Amino acid sequence: MKGKILIVEDQFIEANHLRIMLQRADYQVGEIARSVEQAEKIIEKETPGLVLLDIFLTGTRTGIELAAQLREENIPFIYLSANSNEDVLNAAKATHPNGFLVKPFREKDLLMAIEIARYHYEHGLESKLRKEALFQKQLNLPKNEQADYPQKLLEIAKTIQPLIGFDYMIAGFTTGQHFDLENTLHFLRAGFDEYQVLDTNSLQVVSNLPLKQLELINEKTNVGNKEAFYNDQAFKDHIRSSTLSNLISKTFGMSSLLTLPLTLTNAQNHKFHFSFYSRRAESYNEEHLALCIRLQPLLSRAMAAVTDLTQAQTLDFRPDSHPQSQLPINHASFEGIIGRSHLLLHVFDLINQVAVSDTSVLITGESGTGKERIADVIHALSHRKSKPLIKVNCAALPINLIESELFGHEKGAFTGAFEKRIGKFEQANQGTIFLDEIGEMPLEAQVKLLRVLQQKEIERIGGRAPVKVNIRVIAATNRNLEKEVAEGRFRLDLYYRLNVFPIHLPALAERKQDIPLLVTHFINYYSRKSGRKCSGLSEKALDSLMEYHWPGNIRELENVIERAILMAKGPVIENITLPVYPPRNTVKQADDSHLKTIFDNERDYIIEILRKCNGRIRGADGAAAILNIPPTTLGSKMKKLGIKRDYVI
Repeated sequence: MKGKILIVEDQFIEANHLRIMLQRADYQVGEIARSVEQAEKIIEKETPGLVLLDIFLTGTRTGIELAAQLREENIPFIYLSANSNEDVLNAAKATHPNGFLVKPFREKDLLMAIEIARYHYEHGLESKLRKEALFQKQLNLPKNEQADYPQKLLEIAKTIQPLIGFDYMIAGFTTGQHFDLENTLHFLRAGFDEYQVLDTNSLQVVSNLPLKQLELINEKTNVGNKEAFYNDQAFKDHIRSSTLSNLISKTFGMSSLLTLPLTLTNAQNHKFHFSFYSRRAESYNEEHLALCIRLQPLLSRAMAAVTDLTQAQTLDFRPDSHPQSQLPINHASFEGIIGRSHLLLHVFDLINQVAVSDTSVLITGESGTGKERIADVIHALSHRKSKPLIKVNCAALPINLIESELFGHEKGAFTGAFEKRIGKFEQANQGTIFLDEIGEMPLEAQVKLLRVLQQKEIERIGGRAPVKVNIRVIAATNRNLEKEVAEGRFRLDLYYRLNVFPIHLPALAERKQDIPLLVTHFINYYSRKSGRKCSGLSEKALDSLMEYHWPGNIRELENVIERAILMAKGPVIENITLPVYPPRNTVKQADDSHLKTIFDNERDYIIEILRKCNGRIRGADGAAAILNIPPTTLGSKMKKLGIKRDYVI
């Protein structure tokens, strides 16, 4: 992270205090901007190495708007805000910041946040460069001259997948502004490494349309000559004019699109086009467009080479020449994770990207979704797989023994310490530590955990010197950590240190199409375990499973199937008894929905004091004196918390 630090803060005193703290720590500080417009002019003159960005600034534009530009130009930034309620955190999170500091903060908090931002930035950049280098290496591998054109194109599709995730891809030559149907193939993702290959005739069968109508749809579709992406509402608007995208969306359930046109580097300068579709509504962004621009020369050469290898042959796109076959899954480490839904495949993609590095991973999801199994897979795919994977359930650690359990103690360190104890972190040295239910860890322990993550060393209780540890950290929680941070129960700096690479596991209710596969797996497993012969379940029983909402997720489904096998009266499970949950207490829900955050309480308290002082801030009887803070600080707090004189006078 090189270059000066740009401070974007509208409060002069706070901005100047920031400058002094940074210069004291030997950081180079550039100009100070009070508004988004001023910041843009400064960035245009000189690109900063880091931006400290207040969210609420002078003028109508906010720091969140400037963040989009910083992200596009790959400039790291840290948010500064006095308001860390959940809504602000969610809006800020959507811009992918490198850190977040809640005012007021101490000097060491600022310096630590900068170090964390550097860690985020460098690891993110390292991961990006590694993936692109691997992509280039795979494209340059010698092609199998015996493989037919669809197989070669399929290999390129598999190479693209880690960089541009897709559930459906169209790849083909273009004539004018639309695809040449005779020279176009479709690839439907059916598993982690499985793709169903479709030509025009196959698409006609799947979509149940006459060939003439399919040709008419294609002729009315303008594929475009520039890379572009369409998410959510933009995708819905796009498919109104793009009839082919409309067909793909309705037939296969796609919700976003990224297009990549190519001019092949061969004698004919053929035009070629990739269309990547995803079932997730927000799959693509500006970074993907920048990536497409970088990939265009590589893909153009690769596609030209593929067509040159097959130019002596007549490209045969008939179904018989490339049956709608699927490549077998050969990723043994994913065994035991059952499913083929697009949400689970996205999780597989994320695991594949992060496993090879030492980046910290935060796994989130409801209880029973399989977070521990995901941690197992990440460790098994890493270079640390031959070293220990130590698992710690943070929710089960006694408060008075947390430090001893995690970091160990020396003999005689405290009453009852009759022998030396090696803590979990030291046991995991050279390997991986899995911190399950990290959201349950007390604040006092969070401070010590953060120090270990920062300094890569632990101190045993009663020890004389720190012990260096080399570990990879994977954490998991079923809590909403952004909400925990906003309500003061989880440290913001620890959250950003752990949340370098988040993986969210979908609830079973979100991927019900995987239930039949999971049921088959559990029936086979528990039939062998119990010694009972059970071949499956009736259609009625399966329907009841598909209609149930599964609050306990996969763990609950597993328990239901185990019980059903024991109670079955024959080889087929005819009926399954599902738990009946009482209706939720709507009054209690309403009360819970109005729980106030610490910032709401602070705002209400200040308003109450101002009312008692008749709106007076300064003087012996003013609100500032009662609150025991300087009037300028109270004025700043009122501005940040949105307190106006109208509320109190």
